[in-house]
Amino acid sequence: MTSPHSIHSGAIRFSLTSEQPLPAGLVAHTISSFTGAFGEPEVSHPIVGDLNSLSLFVADSVSRVTGEMRAELRGPALALAVDCALTEGALAAQGPRLVVTDVDSTFVRGEVIEMLAAAAGSEEMVREITSAAMRGELDFAQSLEKRVATLEGVPSRVFDDVAATVPVTPGADSLIAALHARGGYIGLVSGGFHEVVDQIAQPRGIDEVLANRLMVADGRLLGRTYGRIIDRQAKREALLQWSSVRGIPLDQTVAVGDGANDLGMMEAAGLSVAFCAKPVVLEQADAAITTARLDKLVALFGWNAQ
Repeated sequence: MTSPHSIHSGAIRFSLTSEQPLPAGLVAHTISSFTGAFGEPEVSHPIVGDLNSLSLFVADSVSRVTGEMRAELRGPALALAVDCALTEGALAAQGPRLVVTDVDSTFVRGEVIEMLAAAAGSEEMVREITSAAMRGELDFAQSLEKRVATLEGVPSRVFDDVAATVPVTPGADSLIAALHARGGYIGLVSGGFHEVVDQIAQPRGIDEVLANRLMVADGRLLGRTYGRIIDRQAKREALLQWSSVRGIPLDQTVAVGDGANDLGMMEAAGLSVAFCAKPVVLEQADAAITTARLDKLVALFGWNAQ
């Protein structure tokens, strides 16, 4: 019996999206290169907000993707600051069934721990430690311990204050709606804290959340975490577990992140997306989004927004 997965084994999609009009020369080059490499495509223009998008798709390619083909398609787009993604198989034909995204500076703008630290007067110190950890210069667990220690004594009402004011990344709700409309799931993994992330996730119907937890006594933070530290390995394991529980093949998963702590899950996913990311992540990701809009993912999957 042929599986649904094998039916789409030859499918290939290449998508472009930008907040600016797509350059005519880039569009012509993209269609020509794609056709020469993979055959005559179905051409569509996904409707996602005010984005300008192009998606090229073949259900049964005449050839497989090579590094040379990938570079020929992606190079001109990236040089013109146009976001793009090249996908294969079921991910190209149907889109993802699971998207797992980092929270700080990805699903939300800014770093939650820095917002908590502002109440403790330690924001600048925490920002410096955070930056070093995101660049991969510090062990995440040790950097988290140092940052959390500065929060000792802060009233626990700070969780509600931060959750109420942290800006969610534009397009996040469109991404959630598009996934859920197609029977997909979305999970958040965070080196931040359940006490804040849960308040952001629950009203939006996020399917899974994994984050650190902060110790509180007598209404004040103790400057310590409890439970497992959500580091690079924990994020990877979360993606693997969530996909396994739902019977979702890894090649129909997408991982989105911006820092070194996200590389483990990005390596495991069918498509890795660097989101306004640090250079160490950009170098290793399959695709990159360079402006803070999560609905760009919807366009790159070849979907229309809901």
